Amino acid sequence: MLIPKYISSDINSETYSRLSVFPEKYLTGVKSADSALPEGASWVKLDGIDDVVEATLKLLDAGASKVLFEEASLVPELFEFPQSRLGVVLSVNEATDLVARVEKYASQVSVIVLELENPTEQALAALESLSTEATLLRDGGAVRIVVDGVEPVQAVLEKLSAKNMDVSVPVSQLTFDSDKVGKALSATLVSDRPDGLFTTIVVDEQGVCLGLVYSSVESLNESIKTGTGVYQSRKRGLWYKGASSGATQELVKIDTDCDRDALRFTVRQNGSGFCHLNTRTCFGVDDGITALYSTLTQRKESAPQGSYTARLFNESNLLHSKIIEEAHELCDATDREEIAWEAADLIYFALTKCVANGVTLSDVERHLNKRSKKITRRPGNAKPQYEVKKAEPETKKSEEAASSPAAPQPGDRIQMRVHSNAEIDEETRKSLLLRPIIKSEEIIARVQPILQEVRAKGDQGILHFTEKFDGVKLSNPVVKAPFPKELMQIDEQTKAAIDQAYENIYKFHDAQYDRSTLVVETMPGVTCSRFSRPIERVGLYVPGGTAVLPSTTLMLGIPAKVAGCKEIVIASPPRKDGTVVPEVLYVADKVGASMVVCAGGAQAVAAMAYGTESVPKVDKICGPGNQYVTAAKMIVQNDSSAMTSIDMPAGPSELLVIADSTCTPSYVASDLLSQAEHGVDSQVVLVAVNLTEEKFKAIEDEVHSQASRLPRVDIVRQSIPKSYALHVNTMEEAMSFSNDYAPEHLILHLEEAEKYVDQVDNAGSVFVGPWSPESCGDYASGTNHTLPTYGYSRMYSGVNTDTFLKYITSQQLTSDGLDRLADSVMRLAEIEGLEAHRNAVAVRVKDLRK
Repeated sequence: MLIPKYISSDINSETYSRLSVFPEKYLTGVKSADSALPEGASWVKLDGIDDVVEATLKLLDAGASKVLFEEASLVPELFEFPQSRLGVVLSVNEATDLVARVEKYASQVSVIVLELENPTEQALAALESLSTEATLLRDGGAVRIVVDGVEPVQAVLEKLSAKNMDVSVPVSQLTFDSDKVGKALSATLVSDRPDGLFTTIVVDEQGVCLGLVYSSVESLNESIKTGTGVYQSRKRGLWYKGASSGATQELVKIDTDCDRDALRFTVRQNGSGFCHLNTRTCFGVDDGITALYSTLTQRKESAPQGSYTARLFNESNLLHSKIIEEAHELCDATDREEIAWEAADLIYFALTKCVANGVTLSDVERHLNKRSKKITRRPGNAKPQYEVKKAEPETKKSEEAASSPAAPQPGDRIQMRVHSNAEIDEETRKSLLLRPIIKSEEIIARVQPILQEVRAKGDQGILHFTEKFDGVKLSNPVVKAPFPKELMQIDEQTKAAIDQAYENIYKFHDAQYDRSTLVVETMPGVTCSRFSRPIERVGLYVPGGTAVLPSTTLMLGIPAKVAGCKEIVIASPPRKDGTVVPEVLYVADKVGASMVVCAGGAQAVAAMAYGTESVPKVDKICGPGNQYVTAAKMIVQNDSSAMTSIDMPAGPSELLVIADSTCTPSYVASDLLSQAEHGVDSQVVLVAVNLTEEKFKAIEDEVHSQASRLPRVDIVRQSIPKSYALHVNTMEEAMSFSNDYAPEHLILHLEEAEKYVDQVDNAGSVFVGPWSPESCGDYASGTNHTLPTYGYSRMYSGVNTDTFLKYITSQQLTSDGLDRLADSVMRLAEIEGLEAHRNAVAVRVKDLRK
C-alpha cells in the first residue's frame, strides 16, 4: 500500500487534505507528545523526545494507531505496549545484517520502516533478499515492512510490492497535475485482470457494502483529486458517481485487502442510494441499525403527520423520559429474547436523540474508535447516584443467613465470634488474618474527580466540597496564624491535660532526633557521612467526623516541630458553625502551624498536595483518615506532578490482645472496646492463651456489660460482631498468630509480659502488662498513635521524628583515597559500559600517577 509521509510543519497543506483518504499516513518531525495530531495521522515518529515511554502513552491515548522509534530510542518498557501499536525505523544505507535486523524486530513490533536515503545498489539487493513470507503478530495480522525514501517510480514500486512491502512517499512527490498519485497507488496493487483494472468494493461509513465496481490508474487519481467516488466503467470510461442522478459520494477512505488485489472505498453516500434501482445498496433493501438511522434521518426531514417519531423530535422531554425508561427496562430484563427486545427499544430512542441533534452514526463510531485506541483506562465505575448493589443468588443469601448472625439489634448480646486454633484449617486461619475488604476501585473513582476539581479551581473547589460534604458554607477556607485567641477558648482542665500530653510526646520524640553527623572512613582517604535535614513543608491531616481528635494534632504536630519543618499546615473539617475545633486550634498554635485548612476528606488532601490560592503546596502529607482520605493520599503520592509523599497507607483502626489466665477480664474487655468504638469497620481480636471456660465467659460478659453503657454503643454493636476471639494452647501459637496478623496495636495481658516483647516482629505499638492501656498511647504517654493498620506494620513504622526528616549522604576523598579506590571504580564502570563514569576517574588518576 502507498503510505503518504508528512512533516509535522506541513500538516495544514492542501495536499494533506487531498490525501486524507489514505487510511495510513506517516507523520514525522513530532518533537512534543503534546502536539495536536491531525485527523488520520495514524503513524507518528518521535523526534528528539527524552521520555519516549511517557510520550508514547500520550500519543497512543491521543489516537495514533502506531508510534515509531529509531533503534537507539527503544527501551524495554516500550514493549509493554501492544505490539500492534509499535514500529521501528531502521537505516539501511549500509545493508550489512539487514535481514537479521528485520528478523530481530519482527517479534516485537508491527511495522518496520526501512529508510533508504540515496540507496546503494547493495542496499536494494539486500531488500530483494528479504523473505516474502509474512510474520504474524501475536494478536493477529502481519508485520509490515515499509520502504521509505525511494522515488515513486512505477518499476521500483512494483518490485517492492511484489516482495510484500509497503512504500512510504513524501507528499511533495505526490502532485495532482498529472496522474502521479494514481500511478503510485496502483503500482503497490496487484491485478489479475487482462484490462489491468482493480476490483473495488464500495461501503458506507458503517462498513455496509453498497456495491462492486472497478478502478483504474486514472479513476484512482481522479477520486483522490476530487474527494468523491470516481470509478472506471468497463463500458463508459470514467464514472463520476452521482453526476447525473445526484446520488453523489464523498470519499472517506481508500484501503486494500490483505493480498493487495482488491480495493475498498469507504464513502458517505448522498441521495437515494448507490444502486440504479433506487436502493441504498445493490444487494437489496438495507436493514438493521443503518436502515433505522436512514429512516430516522428521513423522518426528521419529512415525518408523516402524527407519527410517533415526529412527536419525539418535537418533544425533547418525552424523548428524555423514554431513554431513561428503556434503560431501566433493559437492566431489568432477564431472558435472552427480552434482553434483545429491550436493547432494540433503547437503540431506537438513542438514535432518535442523535438524529434530532445532528449526530450521525459515524460520529458515534468515531468516538468508539477513539476510545478503543486509548491505553490508559479509567475504572469505569458508575456515578454514585446510579450505583446498584450487586444482587446475590437466593441460594447464597440463604446459605449466608444460615451461617451468619442477623444484623445486630438493640437488646441483642454484644459479643465476638469465637474460633479455636486447634480446630480451624489453614484456609480459615488465612481468612482470620484478612481485614474487611476495601473496594479500592470504587473509592478511587469517587476520589479522583474531587482531586481534579480542587486542583483546577483552588479555593473555590475546597469551599464547594466543604459545603457539599460537611454542610458548612464558608467564605474563606483557611484560618491563618497568629490564631485569634477567642477561637482557642478551652477550659483549664482540658488545657492542663493537653499541656501534659504535649510535654511527654515532645520529650519522647525529641529523644529520637539524632542531630549528630555520622562519619565513617570506609578506607584510608575515603570518608562517607550522613546527616539529616527537615522536610520543609508538611501537611497534617486531623480527622473530624464521629470524633474530635486534638490528640492527632499533637501526634503529628510535635514530631514535625521537633524535626524543624519550616512550615506546618494542618487540615481538619470545620464544625457546623464554620469554626475549627478549639482544642485542635490550641494545639496548632503550640506546634507553630502556619494555618489550619477548614476542610476534610479528599478535598483537604488535594489542597495540600497541589496548593491553592490560600493553601501552600506541601512536600509530605501525614495523618490518619477514612478510606477516602487514604485513597486520596495514595493517588497524590503516585502522581509525579504533585511531588508529594505520604507517611503510610492506612485502614480502619485495629487492636489485638493476647491474654493468659492471669489477666483481669474487665481490663481486657475495656481495651477491646477502646478500639471497637472508633468506627463500624474497626476490628479487634482477642487471642486467648489456654483460658478456662469461666475466664473466657467473664471477658465476654464484661464486653457486653461495658459496651452497653458506652455513648457510642451503636458503633460497637456493629464492630464487635465483626471481630473475633481465637483460643490457642501456647504462647508460641499466640505470638505466631499475632506476628502474622501484624496489628496496629498489640496489648500483652500476660504474666511477666515484658519478656515476650522480644518475640514481637510485627506491630505498630506494643502495650505491655495490665497497667498499660492502649488509651495512654493514644493520648499522653509519649509514643505516637498514628500507626500502620491493615497489616502494614509488616513494613511500615508509625509516625515518628524521622517521618519529618530526610537523610543526605556525602563523601570526601583525598588524592590518596582516590588513588586507592580508582581501579575498582574504573573496572566496574567498564563492565557496565559507562565510559564517561570511568573517564571521570581516569583523568584524575592520570595526573596522580604521573
